Amino acid sequence: MKKLFFVVAVALMTVACSSDDETKNTPDPVICPVAFELTRGEQVMIEQSNDFAFRLAQQGLEDGQNQMLSPISITYALGMLNNGAAGQTQQQISQVLGFQDVEATNVFCQKMLAAAPQLDPNTQVKIANTIFMNKDYNLKPAFIEKASNYYLAEPQTLDFHDGQTLDIINQWASDHTEKMIEKVLTPDAFDPDAVSYLFNAIYFKGEWTNKFDKNYTFNELFTTTGKELPTMHQRSAFAYAATDELQAVQLPYGNGAYVMTILLPRPDKSLASVLESLTAESWKGILSSKSLENVEIKLPVFETQTDKDLVSIMSKLGMADAFNEDRAEFPGFCDRRTFINQMFQSSHIKVNEDGAEAAAVTGVGMATNSIGSDPGLTYIPFYATRPFLYIISQQSTGAIFFIGQFVG
Repeated sequence: MKKLFFVVAVALMTVACSSDDETKNTPDPVICPVAFELTRGEQVMIEQSNDFAFRLAQQGLEDGQNQMLSPISITYALGMLNNGAAGQTQQQISQVLGFQDVEATNVFCQKMLAAAPQLDPNTQVKIANTIFMNKDYNLKPAFIEKASNYYLAEPQTLDFHDGQTLDIINQWASDHTEKMIEKVLTPDAFDPDAVSYLFNAIYFKGEWTNKFDKNYTFNELFTTTGKELPTMHQRSAFAYAATDELQAVQLPYGNGAYVMTILLPRPDKSLASVLESLTAESWKGILSSKSLENVEIKLPVFETQTDKDLVSIMSKLGMADAFNEDRAEFPGFCDRRTFINQMFQSSHIKVNEDGAEAAAVTGVGMATNSIGSDPGLTYIPFYATRPFLYIISQQSTGAIFFIGQFVG
């Protein structure tokens, strides 16, 4: 059986510098000079996209495992592919992603593509898309037009049997992720009979606004594992919120346009119950209730790698037809009848005193048929020495790029 593959590679990377003044109590004002201005309709799209992010995490993050997922990676992958879908298949993909229709998904991706790199002059955000096309097959012209107009993706025609295509694909991924992802396909995974490989890459580079001092990293007990982990310490003013279920603190990058939010369940609450309670509405509530507080943070240095088969997860979320050979409808993609027979995501994140470095790769395969402080101040304890969730998002809109959990 001939196979038609799409692969979307998405990398988010953050690198921060050390500080000579880590222990100051009052940080410099965090001011975002460029606002991500949205219409009410666009804000609704962000909220619906975030709802997908939480539903994805609830299905995909397994109990007791250190794992991370990138919902925006899946949005770009399926958003572009959905321009070639029709009927119930197209409707299901749009609904799972949280959008009214395929055009709304296109508008969201186009908006993020144009605006995200402009929000912080000191933070790099790069988004790139491309399509590698087997010379023996042809994409539908209307699909090419949508990919170009909304995703700035242009097809590149290659001879998949020439022995060079795999290297070209992997080089493209490396170039657009600053070598964070050097191989998106192995020789065993690459199919020279594939019709097409479609890629999206996101690159992010920033530094913590309030930096951690390595001199205040100590081994501390992570309560659920009984093991000691290198744990960073800092006392400063941070955006903080609290509910009966959890504490939340935001660690901003650069001018604050992008943030990592740590969600720490209360000692009597489980990570699973907190994750299950999260929705776009509750996330919006957490963000709207935060205030600047003096917080003492303890956060482990950690690294997590995740490989996730998404077929069953996305089917359970509501797009089962796309994976069914008989029911899938992708008439607008190419001149062959196709269905999704492969969908996966690999991700990797590192968090330390300098910042966070993270990357994710999503693939869709188609087949035919610091501590020093003023002693007069009181600090709210935020000790992430038990399992917690973390979210990397855009500050003004709350749009979620990555969501993960660390359990020790």
